[in-house]
Amino acid sequence: MKALVKLTLASALALSLPIASPALAQDGESEATEAAEQSPIEARAEQVVALLNGEGEPTDIFTEGFLAAVPPAQIDALVQQFNAQFGAAIGVEEVNPPLGNRSALAIRMERAMARGGLAIDPNDGNKISELLFTAFEPIGDDPEKITADLEALPGNVSAWFGPLDGGDPVIAINPEAQMPLGSTFKLYVLATLAREVAEGKRSWDDTVTLSGTRSFPSGMMQDWPEDAPVTLHTLASMMISISDNTATDALIAELGRDAVFATMVDSGHVEPVLTNPFLTTREMFLLKGGPADRLVQYQQGNPEERLEILFAIENVAVAASQIQAAFSGGPVAIDVEWFANAPDLAGLFRHMRETADEGAFGVMAINPSMTANVREKWAYAGYKGGSEPGVLNLTWLLTDSEGRDHVLVLSWSNEEAALDQTALELIAQRILSLPQ
Repeated sequence: MKALVKLTLASALALSLPIASPALAQDGESEATEAAEQSPIEARAEQVVALLNGEGEPTDIFTEGFLAAVPPAQIDALVQQFNAQFGAAIGVEEVNPPLGNRSALAIRMERAMARGGLAIDPNDGNKISELLFTAFEPIGDDPEKITADLEALPGNVSAWFGPLDGGDPVIAINPEAQMPLGSTFKLYVLATLAREVAEGKRSWDDTVTLSGTRSFPSGMMQDWPEDAPVTLHTLASMMISISDNTATDALIAELGRDAVFATMVDSGHVEPVLTNPFLTTREMFLLKGGPADRLVQYQQGNPEERLEILFAIENVAVAASQIQAAFSGGPVAIDVEWFANAPDLAGLFRHMRETADEGAFGVMAINPSMTANVREKWAYAGYKGGSEPGVLNLTWLLTDSEGRDHVLVLSWSNEEAALDQTALELIAQRILSLPQ
């Protein structure tokens, strides 16, 4: 699930980067002459190109404030990720305006046009104070290249991108594999709530109170006051848009564990027993952050035995620091999770189109987890993703300009090592940018 820390696609692309390289001579002019004609911000843009090609020292290019937020080691890691996805930087395509301290920036790479913004600090030697890449527009990319990059990821990978109505997929890698979902399981909770709203059993503006034991981050509602009144729509919005775990557990308590599991079955999940009983987020944390023998008993138990264990730990008090410590290293029992394959998730979306109140799709669209230029390609974009060490899932429901639904499911797991989340998110960006 989206465990204690979640790096989103937006935050990955919104990190700042810079660079140092000599200006290139053109039309017979000397390098010194061209450099003299460049404005300070144009010169720094050229250095960004060099940085993306592994040249230059970040300390010579960035302000201290920038490096405090994005240390050199993190810059190096991001540069490597960008190079792996998009190739070498070729040159500056645009600095607009070419004068001043802040400009739109476009850098042509071998396989993408990187777009964003650049700012310099005239009081600190015109060093770069901001570098924000907001979009990578693929150049010459295709499904075959993307498939090869997905298959090269270490561990287990499953991917499917295609029309929801069952047409031929654009990308398909082990789509039938049952994969841990992380917080993407929350779509089943949303679908259950939306069906009951559509049936008139509930209303989005029904109010419940936050009472009892809270879950652990991600999210913020674990810190809200006891008995705070909150609508079902607010709980659903927090659950999907920021993956709030306490909001999720509140909804599961309100709807009932069995009702959510029934949605999994009714939507055509081919192996729901893997997620029986349907865990709350707090239960997952307590199992993985608690005694090892209890975790083993749960792993080896049948659904009835597992449910007894969950009842026994229902009111166990555990410090947040203990849970944090349990997830601070590598993967922990990634078989204790929520599971689905790509057809299962596509089936859930079909089920929601038939049974869910339309408000559910508005909730899914709050945080589409894509850059603005990619979002413009789709008439609708709804998203949910999830992660914990060793587990990562990214799932979109997309509607094209002709009203046809498409699904993108990317799942990656590795029980031996943590995953490079940014790497998968950059691949997702490339898939979402493919021609429709």
